Amino acid sequence: MAISFSSDKEAVDALAQRYQQSLKEVQQIIIGQDEIVKAVLIGVFSNGHCLLVGVPGLAKTLLVQTMGRVLDLSFSRVQFTPDLMPGDITGSEILDDQKQFRFIQGPLFANIVLADEINRTPPKTQSALLEAMQERQVTVAGKRYELPKPFFVLATQNPIEQEGTYPLPEAQLDRFMLNVWLDYPSFEDELRVVKQTTTDKQPVVNKVIGAEEILYFQQLVRRMPIADNVLEYAVKLANKTRPNSQYATADTNKYLSWGAGPRASQYLTIGAKCHAALSNKYSPDIEDVQAVAVNILRHRIVLNYKAEAEGLKADDLIKKLM
Repeated sequence: MAISFSSDKEAVDALAQRYQQSLKEVQQIIIGQDEIVKAVLIGVFSNGHCLLVGVPGLAKTLLVQTMGRVLDLSFSRVQFTPDLMPGDITGSEILDDQKQFRFIQGPLFANIVLADEINRTPPKTQSALLEAMQERQVTVAGKRYELPKPFFVLATQNPIEQEGTYPLPEAQLDRFMLNVWLDYPSFEDELRVVKQTTTDKQPVVNKVIGAEEILYFQQLVRRMPIADNVLEYAVKLANKTRPNSQYATADTNKYLSWGAGPRASQYLTIGAKCHAALSNKYSPDIEDVQAVAVNILRHRIVLNYKAEAEGLKADDLIKKLM
């Protein structure tokens, strides 16, 4: 059945309502991570991929699995290891009993793909994932296969353990719309987590929204109007991160080796529109750009040795630029 609303205003109201319903369902499993859930949903409704960074045990995998159930989307999980080959995730051709080559789909053929510990696999396999993320397709034996729509890669990464890892190249990091950091829960939240997970009661999570409606809302977000001054703010913010550029600040020239590219400006605009829609606003303002800026820019800027020597973090610099 086709999704339709009498106006975009009514559709934005519906999107904000679906967001609140989704958040309520996820909260039954994931406690105290509302901002993280919101960031992932911004990625979903903006048709972008998310990189979840945090130490082990912060429910990154559980969050993605729960999102798959709430969004009523097909879900697959890939545990990335040093011996993982491209064919293990894209699929491969086999010779069947009729002596005909037949393509067997890999785990990438799902709406939500959880790439667990993405930095533990070699560049060859990371490259296969890069094509899927950017082109929404895979190429096997010279043939292209379209991936299902919608398609999201939600990857996890452990920032502490770096032995035996293959750091993601800048080109692949740039394909992630959002880089979301998960921190330890508060004492009260951790108390609730322990109470909930050490009994035999399992919360029931209901499906809130399906693939067809998500695709509709993705187009809705892109149709949202944006004022010229807000658009200029988003583009100027990305420009401020580029050393020796027109809008570079003193801190930019002092602490950054490289800044964010044009894709950052695009994602800041789309992210601001989506953040506004989830807040039941019909057009984004500068506060909406600022709300998504840290998650969008933190993996697109490269700090130099001066910043490291002074203990400056990417988040600190982004907040200064805003």
